[in-house]
Amino acid sequence: MRKFTLFLLFALLSPFVMAQNWDWGGPLDPIQQKLKIRHYRLELELFPESQAIKGSNTITFSAEEKLDTIRLNLIDEYVVEKVMMDGKEMTFSHQNDILDIIPVDCTCDQVQVFYGGKTPVAQNPPWTGGFTWEKDGLENHWMGLSSQGEGSQIFMPALDHPSSEPSEGAEIHITVPKPYFVASNGRFVETVEKNNKITYHWSTTYPINVYNVNFTMGIFHEEKLDFKSVSGQLVPMHVWVLQENRDKAKDLLEALKISTETQEKYFGAFPFPLDKIAVVETPYLGMEHQTINAYGNNFQFVPMGKVSYDWLLHHELGHEWFGNKVSVGDWADMWIHEGLTAYGDWLFYWEHGGPEVYFAKVKSEAKNIPHAKPVVSPVNSTEEEAYHPEIYTKGAMVIHSLRGILGDEVFFPMIKAFASDERFTYQNRVTTEDFTDFVQTYTGQDLQGFFGLYLYSTDLPKLKVSKKGKSGYTISLQDIDFQMMVEVETSEGLQRVLLGPKAMEVKSTSPPVIDPNGWIMMVR
Repeated sequence: MRKFTLFLLFALLSPFVMAQNWDWGGPLDPIQQKLKIRHYRLELELFPESQAIKGSNTITFSAEEKLDTIRLNLIDEYVVEKVMMDGKEMTFSHQNDILDIIPVDCTCDQVQVFYGGKTPVAQNPPWTGGFTWEKDGLENHWMGLSSQGEGSQIFMPALDHPSSEPSEGAEIHITVPKPYFVASNGRFVETVEKNNKITYHWSTTYPINVYNVNFTMGIFHEEKLDFKSVSGQLVPMHVWVLQENRDKAKDLLEALKISTETQEKYFGAFPFPLDKIAVVETPYLGMEHQTINAYGNNFQFVPMGKVSYDWLLHHELGHEWFGNKVSVGDWADMWIHEGLTAYGDWLFYWEHGGPEVYFAKVKSEAKNIPHAKPVVSPVNSTEEEAYHPEIYTKGAMVIHSLRGILGDEVFFPMIKAFASDERFTYQNRVTTEDFTDFVQTYTGQDLQGFFGLYLYSTDLPKLKVSKKGKSGYTISLQDIDFQMMVEVETSEGLQRVLLGPKAMEVKSTSPPVIDPNGWIMMVR
């Protein structure tokens, strides 16, 4: 008992902790390769006055061989009090953000880690993440957590790698002072009140990325409805906003409903129907946390056709399909998360604003792409190495270009089929090669040259147009060794022409306009 008391005193009195530049991903540690995580049971108490946490994480795992070391990730800023297996305390080492546990000689499949301390405070959330401890306009405590760049190691011991998800999901028990509320992942199970404190119990039905495990504390106003999914299921839909913003909650709920309907039209049914669709207002811009997206965009709705659009709300919701359902195991392929989701943002313009608004949006985004880094990073990249703006904009342009090349009648069923393929969804990881192979198999087209150019290089084809005779022009795309289907507008109308390094002749009494809608990235 004395040991726990001293541990708690240290946690509450230790100095203020600024978030460091932690990174994660890269090659999976050989010791961790032996470990398969089945379930996390996170039990934490939040201390808003001292900006500290304490509690435990129970990790259920499996392994094909006897383990002499269980290696987890947990930042050194936390103090590990003890580690339990089979009712006994285990020997452990905690240094350099690594927690090594020496298991007893048993058939145990669980380890419980007790830990706590001052939390790292986010410097620029969500890009440089950590805990954000603030007060709302009514002087109530308000806490948000962001960890995409740092991983779950900044709040819980875990096998912290993008390739690892608990196959049986996670349970999250968060205890806070009354009257605070905690929104978290999955479905709500129960509350337990004791000694002027409330414990909120949430549980996920599905596997979950470790950085998507999340909890937000505050005093919120709730609006909710039952959303009718295209699958036919009724899915609980919730928004939680600060009390001072309660008059905006219904508008936020309506925007969430419209965004979900739009995402479902193009990418299929909402991926987590047994849990919920939800957003919670956070003291930072936003982040995709499975079934509880962070929202901090200050209700900046803009009119789009007959509806209102909130880019942040729609983007983070899109990650439920690409990022949470379809997930990469190597940050080298992060563009699949961000590029496909960003393209889903553009499709909101198409759906509700129409073609003219859509193409204006695409052209505006395309002109700002620097083409400075390949979209796909080297194998075994860390999050910091792989994260740059072009995984959003150029990644989305690659998908937009595919649409232009394939045509809507092939493109839209293909994207929906990819997002629904069980080989690439939920606990199964996906790679860029998986995506490119899927597209080529589905369409029956050889697009290897296209993917090689736009995903793995920074080069662009150069457009060359020459006059030929009185009513003809030759057109070619230089510096590539393949052909692409490109729209060409001539005096005779709009036509699709297969262009590559070999000059193709078109008839026109006026100079042809190549790719007038901006489907293809090229030097014009």
